[in-house]
Amino acid sequence: MSAPLFLDCDTGIDDAMAIGWLVGSPQVDLVGVSTVSGNLDAAGGARNTLDLLALLGRPDVPVSVGAHDFLDHPYSGGAPEVHGVNGIGEVQLPRAAAEPTGVPGAQAIVDAARAHAGRLRLLAVGPFTNLALALDLEPRLPELVAQVTVMGGAAQAPGNVSAVAEANVANDPLAAHRVFTAGFDLTMIGLDVTMRHVFEESHRQALLAAGTPGAVAIAGMLEHYFTFYAQRFGRPCAVLHDPLAAAVATGELEPALAPTVPVVVDHTDGPGRGQTIADLRDGYHGFPRSYPGGTRVALEVPGDFAGALLRRLSAL
Repeated sequence: MSAPLFLDCDTGIDDAMAIGWLVGSPQVDLVGVSTVSGNLDAAGGARNTLDLLALLGRPDVPVSVGAHDFLDHPYSGGAPEVHGVNGIGEVQLPRAAAEPTGVPGAQAIVDAARAHAGRLRLLAVGPFTNLALALDLEPRLPELVAQVTVMGGAAQAPGNVSAVAEANVANDPLAAHRVFTAGFDLTMIGLDVTMRHVFEESHRQALLAAGTPGAVAIAGMLEHYFTFYAQRFGRPCAVLHDPLAAAVATGELEPALAPTVPVVVDHTDGPGRGQTIADLRDGYHGFPRSYPGGTRVALEVPGDFAGALLRRLSAL
């Protein structure tokens, strides 16, 4: 049987690719989505998610609007330079008939964990605010959820919004710290691996050629995404943050992981704010030790993930 999976996201362009991966996966059943402010505000992310799910043939998946503001500071705007003003590269998706559930995002996470106790996989690809609030609602959440995969952080790589901080963690460092130290069976897919897997213009053209509604819509979104990353890579392309995490969460991609190590997040107001501090000191000895309650940190994901993602998205 496919495993139940709940997605927490801030549906921008790579989130849309992750949703495409999940919808097409035979390994999981997407049982719900909550949205959080990040790439755009939580309500806008929910609208994008509902419209995309309908386009992909899954209008039945319930979508809940989660936290608009972060734990210790207000939301102050998204990332239009990366994802466009509407979060999906200004692509206009057909409006779905479905509306958000009316259940707050954190409560939706708790409800799913209780409904699928011991089996639920939780994938978080935006700021961790909803997860932290869900922990407040249900302190037993780490016992109820089978596994958590997060896209966020950087163990050995530089940050992407500061010298040390990755964007999802940097948006709400306090929430990230609480999640990393809560005792979840947790896997971190950070910039150490996501910046190494790239969609090229040839992949985007292949999506257009596939001609399916989902493939064409995502190809349109990628045009905006490619413009942003061209400034960093010197060519039109895009890194695959959220879909890489989705592939790990479904069990269809096996990263090379350090054993479970302690990870904490700097949530002070100094220059280290948002840094994920992973204790990798045993790396000098080939990671011989594993710490109970720690986080599995992905340090390498071998293979041609871009090719696998292209095949999955082309069929949507």
